[in-house]
Parts: sequence; structure tokens; C-alpha cells
Amino acid sequence: MSMVKPRILAVVGPTASGKTALGVELARLYNGEVVSADSMQIYKGMDIASAKPDEAEMQGIPHHLMSSLDRDTVFSAADYVKLAKEKIDDILSRGKLPVIVGGTGLYIDSLLDNVRFSEGGSDEAYRAELYDFAAENGNEALHARLAETDPEAAENIHPNNLVRVVRALEVCHITGRRFSELKAESRTEESPYDPLIIGLNYADRSVLYARINARVDEMVKAGLVEEARELWQQSGMRTAANAIGYKELIPYFEGNMLLDDCIDKIKQETRRYAKRQLTWFRKNERIKWIILDEFNKKTEILEKSQKCIANFWNI
Repeated sequence: MSMVKPRILAVVGPTASGKTALGVELARLYNGEVVSADSMQIYKGMDIASAKPDEAEMQGIPHHLMSSLDRDTVFSAADYVKLAKEKIDDILSRGKLPVIVGGTGLYIDSLLDNVRFSEGGSDEAYRAELYDFAAENGNEALHARLAETDPEAAENIHPNNLVRVVRALEVCHITGRRFSELKAESRTEESPYDPLIIGLNYADRSVLYARINARVDEMVKAGLVEEARELWQQSGMRTAANAIGYKELIPYFEGNMLLDDCIDKIKQETRRYAKRQLTWFRKNERIKWIILDEFNKKTEILEKSQKCIANFWNI
């Protein structure tokens, strides 16, 4: 007799698609708590560029895995899965619904697919050597090394995701095998969850891009430049320096670029990131997409989500 798996709701999609607001509303309606699946929101002090919800936006709904780590903590998908499972178990133990909200596809897939990571140990000296190489030659140069060693891993890891590029090279160095091979072998055990994944997107890409541009303008008004300057002035800005919204402002702080040009660069990089997010999520056939162009009001999007949940879980 098969066991009934606990239900997990996930809200995914590109940046600026409205995931945070919908996740909060669904958590409120279904007695849930939010577990963030955002690779930058988990860090302390990186609030504006990562679009962390404030107290008003959270509407009293508990949010987990936000502002949990110091900025220079190396954090992998395996680390995320471990922490997220702990939070999910706690939420379920209290009779509540875990609502996973975020746009980091690797984290979400690794969690819901029950990926078992067999990445090997660590070599701190070699890792430091890789970071030094990137600092001297640039992220693209280090990513090129990964492309030579493990083309498949390089294809799935963006050059600016320095932590992940370093980890992939470190694993290849330690194990003598390709990082991508070990990842593939990890997907062997059935998921312990019954997940429903709701995806948000716009059929008209220009609408999403306009929302991204407007969001960046709002971030600047909210103090993005000041937040980034504070991080830049502090030592050990490894994680922040590679986060969209921060790294593009460094030339301005160094006196090498005008602020408006840096802000335009943030918008451009954020649009590119949204495109990569959509490429990732479109590979997942389980996602139930809500095309936002078809709705005029947030209440209609919420109603569509409720129908999706009712049909999926027969409730």
C-alpha cells in the first residue's frame, strides 16, 4: 500500500512576474507558509536588488530561508535542499502547506525531484586558486576553463554564477569525473512530495521586460545604489559582487561609468536573466502555466490559481 505524499505548492517564473504576491495570497488562503527559493534572498543585507518582500508584502505570512546567511557564505543547491527540507518538515508537522516561491530553477528542481548530491568533498586551496584566477582574469575566463573540462555543466551554469562555476571545477578536480555526470547520477530516488508547480509568465515578452525596467527604477528609488555602495565598501563582497543589481554599479563607484548607464545595464542584465529563467522552467513539463496577459486583475489570477489547485488535488 503506497503512502500518501505530503502536498507541496510551488510558485515559479521569471523575475518581476508577480510570484511573491501570488505566493503570499495562496499561503493565506490555504493555511501555508512560504519557503523562498531565491539564491540571493537567502543572504543578509542583500535586500533591494533581490526584491525581498517587506513586512507589508508578507501580510503576516511566515517566510523561511530569507536573510539566513552571511553574504560571503558559499551556498550550493545541495545546501539549499537540506535547509528547505528541514523547513518543509517543520511546516508540515504543524499541519500547514509549504509554499515554495522563487525563480532559482536549480534549487526548485533539486528540491522537488529529490536530487541526491554526490559531489565529493572539498579542496579549499584549489577553490581559493580558482577565485584568484577569476579575480585576475574575469568570470568569463574561469567559465571557459569549465567549458573545456565539462561542457554540459558550463552550458547550465552562467559565467557570473561564480560560486557554482568554482564548485563545478572543484568537484571535477577532486573526483576526476565530470560534475554533470555526478549530477545526473544523483537523480535516482523518488520524490517524497506531491508537488503542484504553478508558473507565471507573459505571452508578450515586452510586457515582462517593461515590468522589469519599472522594477529596477523602483529599486533605485528605494535605495539600491546606497545599499550596493555599502556592500562595495565592505570587505569580502564575493557574493554581492556577482549579483545582478550590485555588480553593474561597481564601475560607477570606481568612477568609470555614469550612474544612468549602470542602471541601464542592470535592466539589460535582469532581462537576460529572466530569459534564462524561462528557458530553464520550460524544460519542466509538470509546471501549470498561468499566462498573465489573459487577466486584467490580480483577483482573476488568484481565482485561476485556485482552480488549478482544486483540479490538481481534487479539493
